[in-house]
Amino acid sequence: MILTDAFMAIADSNRRHLLEELRRGPKTVGQLAAGLPVSRPAVSQHLKVLLDAGLVSARPDGARRVYAVSEHGFLKLNIWLDQFWQA
Repeated sequence: MILTDAFMAIADSNRRHLLEELRRGPKTVGQLAAGLPVSRPAVSQHLKVLLDAGLVSARPDGARRVYAVSEHGFLKLNIWLDQFWQA
């Protein structure tokens, strides 16, 4: 994961909303789209950005994919940010 990708990923308010929803537990695209004024394809595109940045993970569940927050991705981001509080 490149940290600039993570920062670019969380810069978008829709993606931050998706992360807030996923923080409450794993969800499918359909479940996530229900809380946003954007289409399912748009939600899928936002999730792809979050996946590429390493901030979410996806696992197959039948014909669907279930998305969840990636603790490893956020750990790397937190480690990088923590260096500024230790100065």
